[in-house]
Amino acid sequence: MRESRLGGPQGRFVLAYLVTERKRAVAQSELAEALWPESVPASWPLAISAIVSRLRSRLAGLGLERSRIIANAFGCYQFSPPAGTWIDVEAALLGVDEAEGALAVGKPQSAYGPSLLATTILRRPFLPGDDGAWAEGRRAVLADALVRALECRVEALAANNELELAVSHAREVVRLEPYRESGYRGLMRMLERKGERADAIRVYNECVRLLNEELGVPPSEETQAVYREVAG
Repeated sequence: MRESRLGGPQGRFVLAYLVTERKRAVAQSELAEALWPESVPASWPLAISAIVSRLRSRLAGLGLERSRIIANAFGCYQFSPPAGTWIDVEAALLGVDEAEGALAVGKPQSAYGPSLLATTILRRPFLPGDDGAWAEGRRAVLADALVRALECRVEALAANNELELAVSHAREVVRLEPYRESGYRGLMRMLERKGERADAIRVYNECVRLLNEELGVPPSEETQAVYREVAG
């Protein structure tokens, strides 16, 4: 559904908030503080009521029961979707858990599908243009999940002998989290498997340089061990 049909950015935000926090009742005052983090307007009760009313109408147009989809009682709202409703972000987070679980038991092929689903969804921007604390917090959670999903994807692709894509995803991990040593280790391993040992050594040297210049620490023993493996 287009943002304009939700009542603009405010309607989009309220829907995202209620969907994300749907396992509990959200106080109207809490919603107002999240929506207007700098200064809650004096007329916020009427404004919140109008936003939620519009959302109910739009969702009712999709065949959902207006009085149940966003319940209202004791000054609180709670989003209650029909059974079986698919929520993309939650599916992505579950995919990350499934992929990591598959790798933990030595089944990288089983991580292929869940990691693909997760990376596809988590690459999408979350509430673009909204700089409030709640949205920023959610983006931080999703950004971390994306990196975890990409690391799983690297292992799954390597197990499927898709080394070019594995290297591409490993480089993305390093770009997104330049201080995350596991990203460098994954990239070194993938480059070595492709026969690009010199590039793998360059990746290690870049890791050493960054950690030394920015943090004043050497790479971990685990990272050094991978270097020794690829350097031969």
